[in-house]
Parts: sequence; structure tokens; C-alpha cells
Amino acid sequence: MKRRAAPDLAEAEARIAERGSPLGRPLYLLDETSSTNDEARHAARGGAPHGSTWVAETQTSGRGRQGRSWVSPRGENLLLSVLWRQPCPAARLPLLSIAAGVAVCEVARRIAPRADVRLKWPNDVVVVHRGQGQGLPQLRKVAGILVETSMTGGKVDAVVIGVGLNVHTREFPAELEGRATSLAVLTDRPLDRGEILADLLVALDRETTTVAGRGLGLLRARLSEWDALRGRRVRSDLGAGTAVGVDDDGRLLVEADDGARKAWASGEVHLERDG
Repeated sequence: MKRRAAPDLAEAEARIAERGSPLGRPLYLLDETSSTNDEARHAARGGAPHGSTWVAETQTSGRGRQGRSWVSPRGENLLLSVLWRQPCPAARLPLLSIAAGVAVCEVARRIAPRADVRLKWPNDVVVVHRGQGQGLPQLRKVAGILVETSMTGGKVDAVVIGVGLNVHTREFPAELEGRATSLAVLTDRPLDRGEILADLLVALDRETTTVAGRGLGLLRARLSEWDALRGRRVRSDLGAGTAVGVDDDGRLLVEADDGARKAWASGEVHLERDG
């Protein structure tokens, strides 16, 4: 795929080098691809090193969790995937998605300090929007994370961390109105995708390395503070109840009406309507 750099990504490599992050080296800037995760998975099979990163201006088959498509106007947002090859116990691999979510939250909160940016388990970054009505606040998605493993001979050879972060988009399709937002909507400050990318890679490196080596312990305070589901009524195929936090294995803790507490390891979680 031909390498092209949009004006606000032209200095991305220099910004990454200034910060000294091992992620983003090498950096591949693509005009178009099917999916940056696909690029990373293909490169993993060819022996690409830890930290290799792909950024695309547009994706023809971008995807999120549960097989959903990820739609982004050309050149407006950050669509990236990082090839991650670090020692990590198998039991902690599912925690990398949460670590990536904390990293994105941290960067977004720094850019838009007046916005209430939070992590919606397991891997959506959302903004709490409090309208004029009396209902519960809305959660508007600003970023999504898709972590996939690259297998060789039945063993995990590498991890691909994909992030879609809405940066410049101000107008969304009708089906996303009231459900999505962007950094440009949340702040009046000028936004440079190269700077944001460099900061995000630093945060991703720090949080994923921490979780791989030590689990969620050092992320616990931020994870609790930025938990978008805590105290909210939720439902999934596993049942319904009130979300009360995330455990050390990265599972969502849900308390049923009878007081029984369950740990949901996976599944699509929906907020129940108030009232």
C-alpha cells in the first residue's frame, strides 16, 4: 500500500521519536487499507517487530467488536493498530484491552479536561453527556478498541491492538446521532493527529507493559474512577443487574436484584433504560 502522509501526520514519526516510545517504530502511514488490524496481523506472520504501527486515513472493512463495522470519514480520525510482542502470562492477555482503554481515556481526558471521559467495559471509551431531561446521562462513544491475537502453531505469537479514535468528525450518520462524539466536539483547542498519536502510543506502551507484568493493580484507581458502568443497570445474554466494578481478571462485576454477584467475562453489555 502506498505510503502517504496527511499534513497533520507528516511529523508523526518525529513526535514519536521525541517521546522515546518503543511503539510507533516503524510507523506505516496508509492512505487506504481494508483494516489496520489486518495489516498488523499479516505483518506479524512475516516477523514484524514489536511496536510496528499502522495508521490509515480510511478503512474499507474497518471493524469493531461483535463483527460490527467501524465507519470513519477519510482523514478525520485516528485509525491505528499496534503490533505488540511482550512477555505476558496467558491469563493477563484479556487485560490488554482494558489497559488500552485506560490509555485512550487518559489521553482524551488530557485533551478535553472539561469532558467526563470514561471507559465502558470492556473496550469502548465514552463521554458522559448530561442533557436537560431527567433521565440518566447518555454515553457517547469517542473511541473503540479491538484487541486480536496472532496465532502460530496454536500459540499466541503476537497481539494486535487496534484503536479507532474520533478526532475531527463533527457530523455523524443518523444512526450514530446522540451515540457518538469526537475530541473536536469536546474541546476548542486545535487538534493535531500527529501529536495525539505520539501521546497515545506512549500511554499504550506504559499501561500495557504495566498490566502484562503486574496485572490491573496499578490501574485500579483510574479504572474505578473512570468506570462508565458502575452503579448503572446493565443487561446482557448473561442476565441483568447493577454493575459494581471490574475484578482483577478484567471481568465485569454485576449484582443481581437478589444480591447475588456474578462476574461477566464477555458479552455485549447494554444499559437498561431508567424507570
